[in-house]
Amino acid sequence: MSSAAQPDQQADSLRGVQPDPEESAAIRRKIEALTPRLSLPTVRRALGAMEGEHHSRRPNGSDDPMETRPYTPEDEARLIDWKMSARSGRPMVTERERLVTSRIHLFIDTGREMTGVCPSGERALDVAANGLCMFASLSAKRHDQITLTFADSVSITRVPFKGGLAQFERTIDDGLTHTSNVSRNFDALLDYIPTIGDRGSLVVIATDEHALREEHLKKIRKIAMGHPLIMVVVSTLNPFRDYPFGEVTDGDSGRQVPAFMRGGETAEEVDRHRSYMAAQLEQELRRNNATMIRSASSQGMFDEFIHLLSTTLKRAPLTPLAGSVSVGLTGVAA
Repeated sequence: MSSAAQPDQQADSLRGVQPDPEESAAIRRKIEALTPRLSLPTVRRALGAMEGEHHSRRPNGSDDPMETRPYTPEDEARLIDWKMSARSGRPMVTERERLVTSRIHLFIDTGREMTGVCPSGERALDVAANGLCMFASLSAKRHDQITLTFADSVSITRVPFKGGLAQFERTIDDGLTHTSNVSRNFDALLDYIPTIGDRGSLVVIATDEHALREEHLKKIRKIAMGHPLIMVVVSTLNPFRDYPFGEVTDGDSGRQVPAFMRGGETAEEVDRHRSYMAAQLEQELRRNNATMIRSASSQGMFDEFIHLLSTTLKRAPLTPLAGSVSVGLTGVAA
C-alpha cells in the first residue's frame, strides 16, 4: 500500500447528513430471506471453503467413517455408500467426520468515525453491521458458535451468545445503540484478535476504508496466519462530490465543504486514490489467503456477499447442489 499523502484524509471524521435507516432495513429483510433458500449442505460447503477446516466429531464430512444409515433427501449425494446400498437394496449413507471449525468471530469497529455517511445515505456503521449479519446468517444455520466483538478506543467488548439470526440482529443493534462517541483504535483491535486463540476459526473484521493503513499490514498478516480472514470494508461518501440528500459537513467542526472545492479534479483525485488504496489492500490480503469485500452501501455489500458465496461454492470440490443454489441466490438478489 502506498504511503503517499491522502487527499481525503479529512473523511475520517466526515459524518454529513442524517442517515437513511430504510436502506439498511430493506437489506436486513433480504438477509433474512436468503438463509431459508440455502440447503444445509450448501451452507456447510460454503463456510467450509471459507474457513480453513480442521478435525471435529461432527458428521457429514469426508474423513473417518462414523456410522451408516438410510439416505434421506437432506443428505448430500456424495455421502451415499454405493457398495452398502447394493448389498441392502436401498440407498445408504456413510457419515464421516466433518472438517469444521464450528466457531466464527465477528469484529466491528464502533469508533465515531464509523458514523460517517455513505453515498447511499446510510451510516458506515449500519453497512458494516449488515455485512456481519450476512456471515452470521450462514453460521447460525449451521449452529456454529458466534462471537461478536465491539471495539473503539475505550473498550473492546466481546459478546458471546446463542441463538439464530434474529437473536444476532438484536444483539448487534443493541450494541450499536449503546456505543459511546469516542474515536476508533484500530491498532488495539488488530493486537487483540491474535489473543483469542481458537486457531483455524473464521475471523471477519468490519470497518471503513479510512481505518486501514500501510502499517497495519503486518498485523493483518499475523492474523491471517492463524485464521481464515475476511475484511468487510465500507466506503464512505466522497466529500468533494454533491449528493441529493443535502450538504456534506465535517463531523468534528460542522463546517461545510466549500463549493469551489466540490466536483472537478479534486473529486476525481479522491476517487482514484481510494480505488488505488483498496486495490493495494485487496492484493496484500490475497497474498495472505485473506479476502476483502468492499462496498459503499448495504445493497452493494449484499451483492458482494452473494458473489463471494457463489465463487466459494464454485471452488468447493463438491458441486451436486450447485444448480439449486444458483436459483436460490438469483431469487434473493433480484
